[in-house]
Amino acid sequence: MKKILPILLLFAFACKNKDHNADLLVKNALIYTVDSAFSTADAFVVTGGKIVAVGKADTLEQKYNAREVIDAGGKPVYPGFIDAHTHFYSYGLSLQDAKLENTKSWQEVLDSVNVYARKNPEGWIIGRGWDQNKWKEKQFPDKAKLDMMFPIRPVMLTRIDGHAIIVNQAALNLAGIKPGQMITGGKIETVNGKLTGMLIDNAEGLVRRKIPVPTEQVTQAAFLDAQHNCFAVGLTTVDDCGLPYTMVNTIAQLQHKGALKMRMYVMLSDNPDNFEYLFKRGVYKTPGLDVRAFKVYADGALGSRGACLLQPYSDQKNWRGFLLSSQKHYEDVAQKLAAKGFQMCTHAIGDSANRVILKIYASVLKGKNDRRWRIEHSQVLAPEDIKYFGDYNIIPSVQPTHATSDMYWAAERLGKKRLKSAYVYKQLLEQNGWIPLGTDFPVENINPMYTFYAAVERKDLKGFPDGGFQPENALTREQALRGMTIWAAKANFEEKEKGSIEPGKYADFVILDSDIMKTDGANLPQVKVLKTYINGEKVYEKK
Repeated sequence: MKKILPILLLFAFACKNKDHNADLLVKNALIYTVDSAFSTADAFVVTGGKIVAVGKADTLEQKYNAREVIDAGGKPVYPGFIDAHTHFYSYGLSLQDAKLENTKSWQEVLDSVNVYARKNPEGWIIGRGWDQNKWKEKQFPDKAKLDMMFPIRPVMLTRIDGHAIIVNQAALNLAGIKPGQMITGGKIETVNGKLTGMLIDNAEGLVRRKIPVPTEQVTQAAFLDAQHNCFAVGLTTVDDCGLPYTMVNTIAQLQHKGALKMRMYVMLSDNPDNFEYLFKRGVYKTPGLDVRAFKVYADGALGSRGACLLQPYSDQKNWRGFLLSSQKHYEDVAQKLAAKGFQMCTHAIGDSANRVILKIYASVLKGKNDRRWRIEHSQVLAPEDIKYFGDYNIIPSVQPTHATSDMYWAAERLGKKRLKSAYVYKQLLEQNGWIPLGTDFPVENINPMYTFYAAVERKDLKGFPDGGFQPENALTREQALRGMTIWAAKANFEEKEKGSIEPGKYADFVILDSDIMKTDGANLPQVKVLKTYINGEKVYEKK
């Protein structure tokens, strides 16, 4: 006891002489702070969920008495990854539906649906993820076999991009859809006067509104299942693009209970109820939830030929796609949002849709500004229109894996000349000096490592093509990391609270098993997350 007492006194004296108590010290790490200088450090300190100091471990250990110490073992640490464009809730719902990704034929889709139907014998049959561009016969399917398999039970199977569905006759009957029926901003496909079951863009809504609203239990499971998977890949903030205002309270309650820890930037959908809600209430802002933006759709997707082009599709003459609403609608929305001070985020894929929205934005923004209005995807652009992004500080919010998913068939849709001004991420970055990156999941995989890899290597997961797809528009590794962290935060007006490891910001960070700034390019997709933290609290650890 006499020997132990001096040791205890010495320990107490040492602790007493440290300037501050702290919750957490992270040390022995290669920390990419992603600050303005892109500096590195080997330690940082967290108190009350926020970073209070960054620097050398020996200096910080002398100053702070930390309740918990994480020895990173020399592993790299990065700010928590931010996905600037997702459908987080829809992804969560899709985890409970038939999974049709990577099906190589219509028959494989039918087989997967049949297995799902047997396991889930009641209610609508819902599935997502088929892509006819991956099939030998690259044509939209027909509902005939679906009708034979499910003559009474309604079926809705969504294409990978979410801009087209195929349904059976039972679903068409519930929606009251007849051959020859027309709809603005959508297409009800018929062949020889008969419905094929294919519904594109706005036509989807005729069926979707007949599907029962998910129960509270299903909704909660969707959020928590999505969160679990996203934490495992290092995501700490997601931008959910296009939710109803009723979902704001649901998210807030789940976060208040501590069940939903994922930080969310929510864009409300373009409809009168959502406008009325946020116009009356004003910006909704908590540490975990930020609602100040509206998601608007200008056109559909390139894969389903719903993207609105200036000239006809190269593989479908006399067809240019379409806008989903009238030009006046977009003008009215822009004027309303500008007057109320909210952010406008518009989906635009085709060069015609991008031109329409860019010009409307320009007419409202009137030069340089800090409104941070966004064009989601900014995918196919007329070369002469790119300057609008810089002239009016319009944010191009892009998804690098779209380029590497579309590259196999995009030239068929656009032709080689027009393709050269599509997926031009480097040119877009140069307009404002920064660019936020996302995935659009569940259209693409949720993994930020795939985003990083596609941005810098411009290749698919098999390393195709040699040299990369249009490599002149690849980003540097620093640019890609910024796009997944601080620039994504900036696109959300949140760069002062997250996106880098700096004093005063939330302690959202990830520890990876390899340094993505130095790992061989071919190995980037295999890099794994070891741990994910939000507010200095561990929310995921690799088993």
